[in-house]
Amino acid sequence: MTSWICAQIGAREHYAVPRALHQAGRLCGLYTDFWADAVWRKLVAGPASGPLRSLAARFHNDLAAAPVTSWNLRSFSWEASSRFLSHREGAAGKYKSYLETGSRFACAVRDALRRQRNLAPETVFFAYDTGALETLEWIRERGFRSVLDQMDPNRVEVDLVREEEQRWPGWQDGMTEVPEEYFQRREQEWELADRVMVNSEFSKRALIAQGVPPEKLVVVPLCYEGAGSDFRPALRDESMPLRVLWLGQVILRKGIQYLLEAARQLAGEKIRFDVVGPIGISPEAVASAPANVTFHGRASRDQIGEWYAQADVFVLPTISDGFALTQLEAMAHGLPVIATPNCGDVVRHETDGLIIPVRDAQALAKAILRYRLSTELLRNHQAAAPAKANQFRLAHLAGNLSGLEVRQPNDDLASNRWIETYA
Repeated sequence: MTSWICAQIGAREHYAVPRALHQAGRLCGLYTDFWADAVWRKLVAGPASGPLRSLAARFHNDLAAAPVTSWNLRSFSWEASSRFLSHREGAAGKYKSYLETGSRFACAVRDALRRQRNLAPETVFFAYDTGALETLEWIRERGFRSVLDQMDPNRVEVDLVREEEQRWPGWQDGMTEVPEEYFQRREQEWELADRVMVNSEFSKRALIAQGVPPEKLVVVPLCYEGAGSDFRPALRDESMPLRVLWLGQVILRKGIQYLLEAARQLAGEKIRFDVVGPIGISPEAVASAPANVTFHGRASRDQIGEWYAQADVFVLPTISDGFALTQLEAMAHGLPVIATPNCGDVVRHETDGLIIPVRDAQALAKAILRYRLSTELLRNHQAAAPAKANQFRLAHLAGNLSGLEVRQPNDDLASNRWIETYA
């Protein structure tokens, strides 16, 4: 059985990939920047821990018995240096801090692997973009196989966001500035990795447009573990307004500008819009919203379920997303989703939600109005939504990863190192 090593900064996807591999008996090591074991959880979860309390979430019970290596104390210095760099470098600082943290983490993982004496030749190394380059160089030199998860569409996404910034001047501070070395680091990682994993066909097309060979790419959707497929929302009182939920970052990339325009077109209808999430647009843009829109700000993890329970429909008019896990969360809670094609392929049009063109406020308004005017349509899609979410469970992710590739017995390590078995 092939063993996998995982490396990730932070708790991305609630450690879904290492959890799936561990449950399948394939995880031989998780390397992460900070891991809150029992001692650390006690230290950071107390009332006097202040901003460190969020670090208590850097743990998952599913991995309590897994072999985990972390650099807890060192990660504090990485974070401090990252924040200083981000502040000093202005608009491009955020991305430069990603570069610095990613390089430090990848070097730490590489040095830890150098000390390993029992890595099997068939071991697969899995890591996320920007935090893998130096490790991948070492992995490649020694003939191990590697899978890199590219989390977003890279240059394509940045170009789309810049277009939105030009279309909606004054909605956020300045233009997005991404240093060229940020893109170059990712492109070097793509070159070194044996396979590049993306989470949607949208991302796959974007990376092909940036020169990644199609045969090197594989699409593996994200997973969601939450409400079960037997979840059913309460029937809506038809005398009450239809409640439309936005949950996530309130930014141009996610399409908030088109939701506000759609809400303006629906001002005379019995429809209420709840916008939940950290606000990343200007106060002037927020103030321009029509009266049927309420901004609620950031919600804690334990509050999110309440927002889903109060809603009738979930909207995701995103301009660019590697996947958008919120659509699975919403469907698991019995909400049909109105989405664009520029994210993970989850919604089946006219079955458990509606697909609308990107950057089309009128189409978004029409889709929302359909749910307002047809109780039957709404109920049918609400009933179908949880079953769809149930198709994206951790077990499915484990199967996708474990069945991704197998190695030829006598292959050439320099080329053709994989046989495709994933469908």
